[in-house]
Amino acid sequence: MSSIAIIGGTGLTQIEGLNITRREMVRTPYGAPSGPLMFGDLHGQEVVFLARHGHGHTIPPHRINYQANIWALREAKAEQVVAVASVGGIADDCTPRSVVIPNQIIDYTYGREHTYFDGAPERVEHVGFSDPYDETLRQRVITAARAAAVPLVESGCYGVSQGPRYETSAEVARMQRDGCTISGMTGMPEAGLARELGLAYVSCSLVVSWSAGRAPMASDSDLADDVKAGIANVSSVVQKLLIGV
Repeated sequence: MSSIAIIGGTGLTQIEGLNITRREMVRTPYGAPSGPLMFGDLHGQEVVFLARHGHGHTIPPHRINYQANIWALREAKAEQVVAVASVGGIADDCTPRSVVIPNQIIDYTYGREHTYFDGAPERVEHVGFSDPYDETLRQRVITAARAAAVPLVESGCYGVSQGPRYETSAEVARMQRDGCTISGMTGMPEAGLARELGLAYVSCSLVVSWSAGRAPMASDSDLADDVKAGIANVSSVVQKLLIGV
């Protein structure tokens, strides 16, 4: 089975060029994942794909069963996970339509099942998380992004908010003071759970709009329109990038 898994986020429920050979719904001790795992071939590379928000984008960020998703990928023999996410840009260089490969995370979420080591049936264990992303895999994605000639930011800090609403301007200002360069809603506990299961994990974060307060906008509806326009560009960018991973 495949050693590379791709988790598709908003705007990426399927991948052009992915020749699906079979689908499998994996049951886990933590319930069902967001949808069936799709096994196939992508430009000669065997992969397994999972749509994070389910078919038709029906699962909001705070309701995703992250435990089941990561466990299912491990059961499918995945060893490396490329997690695609649509995010907002905070830092000046994280402009819309750029790709950010973050190297750090700040977690602002709450109430999510965020660990496998919560007592029975798993033992309690404390895993290191100083560097939340696998650096070897991160460099592979960076190399692929360069080859695809997409606008690239090679490091950054992913600020993870609870969702499903967007952040307020004040919340984004706090994130910026904390050192966040992008904002999104799904980066945690996904990365932490992957670390607990020993999976190499990296985020491929596609900036679909500026975060709140980071660019002049007439209204919240303008922000929503910007996000929709940016999401429409996600799929084509990801196709180019994943060819070289």
